[in-house]
Amino acid sequence: MSETLHKRKPPYLMLVILFIGAFVSFLNNSLLNVALPSIMKDLNIQDYSTIQWLSTGYMLVSGILIPASAFLITRFSNRSLFITSMVIFILGTALAAVAPNFGLLLTGRMVQAAGSSVMGPLLMNIMLVSFPREKRGTAMGIFGLVMITAPAIGPTLSGYIVEYYDWRLLFEMILPLAIISLLLGIWKSENVMKQNKNAKLDYLSLLLSSVGFGGLLYGFSSASSDGWTNKVVLTALIIGAIALIAFIIRQLKMDEPLLDLRVYKYPMFALASVIAIVNAVAMFSGMILTPAYVQNVRGISPLSSGLMMLPGAVIMGIMSPITGKLFDKYGPRILGIVGLSITAVSTYMLASLQIDSSHTHIILIYTLRMFGMAMVMMPLMTNGLNQLPTRLNPHGTAVNNTAQQVSGSIGTAILVTIMNSVTKTKAESLMSHIDPTTFTETTKAIVTQKALLSGIQYSFYVALGMNVVALLLVFFVKRVDTSAEAVEKLNR
Repeated sequence: MSETLHKRKPPYLMLVILFIGAFVSFLNNSLLNVALPSIMKDLNIQDYSTIQWLSTGYMLVSGILIPASAFLITRFSNRSLFITSMVIFILGTALAAVAPNFGLLLTGRMVQAAGSSVMGPLLMNIMLVSFPREKRGTAMGIFGLVMITAPAIGPTLSGYIVEYYDWRLLFEMILPLAIISLLLGIWKSENVMKQNKNAKLDYLSLLLSSVGFGGLLYGFSSASSDGWTNKVVLTALIIGAIALIAFIIRQLKMDEPLLDLRVYKYPMFALASVIAIVNAVAMFSGMILTPAYVQNVRGISPLSSGLMMLPGAVIMGIMSPITGKLFDKYGPRILGIVGLSITAVSTYMLASLQIDSSHTHIILIYTLRMFGMAMVMMPLMTNGLNQLPTRLNPHGTAVNNTAQQVSGSIGTAILVTIMNSVTKTKAESLMSHIDPTTFTETTKAIVTQKALLSGIQYSFYVALGMNVVALLLVFFVKRVDTSAEAVEKLNR
């Protein structure tokens, strides 16, 4: 694909329509976690591991379809792909909203995932072909505003709705937005990307990808609750790893792979991807450990907890377009160094939180951390994508999204496992110093509180270590040449 698309005015109206659809799908991704206890009670489900499938199933479908997004974006027009995705998403949302039982609710969630999983890679690819490389930072910063803000406000919004209304409103409120986005898409969307109608789907690659990524995602997501020695967890991880290795070997041997892993031959893309994977552990530590500290150690309600996290989400959303402009002017390295330094300092401060830390102190640290994160994610990703030939854009975005999905799952499993292990050890240590004759429920609550705090602190220190690794790696990042001559040479 040539870069001539950039010579015409970017399709701003169509991008706004796509942003609405993407915002709805990203928001939907994080809405349900806070509502799971309410859904359990309403549908009379006794086992938490059962209700957790509403999140696990969604993640599995996304993890299976995202690697295939490169083929879908290459083979089909962006207009037809967007309309089809929104129709599927709307059907899943409607089914979930009226589902009388858990089975249909889970089906609705998985249909939702089938529709929304392509939205991120699709929108990112349209942004890449709609703007010249020297202005991609600003464009991708706006994309980051949607990608980051929507899931960040999800828990707060969900907590409010669950506390004052019925959980079905979580689906009912996004349904009209999705329908509006679909109607606008039918009316005004246009094709801006080149199609390859001769592209053929390699079914064996799709099978290996589904089993590989699906097995790993299921295994890692289940390990934190079921334990690493659980037979189902081990089986899923082993089968997933074998299938993934076979998938990688097959992709490297094919002329037209389902997911072209040769994108890793481009050093800045490869480095950005590695930093993103390492940094994912640090990023997810804030998303998992901070609410655990606020709710379980401090006893603050989910709604109040969400409100405490909200300033950080707002700052991150505001900073995303700003860092995009700064990237266009100064490049990724200085932003990465400053951002990861701020993130490391704030992670250390989170690891130092105590039982009596003030609410203001917690909010300020978390907000500072989100400020630092906003300077890292999109600039590094954009710089890496700038080094790819235009024909590899769909594969680059698919690889990025898949890596984030898998590394997020792995990071969650590692952090929760460490937290649980340290909490258990600390509780046993504290109990050994207590006279059994004076043991009361109050004593038990204090021991649990102190032990959990230790587990959270230790996990934050692990996240800090990953932060430091990412910070060291970012010193090797170089700004990709986006001059007309360099781009022309790249696309030959």
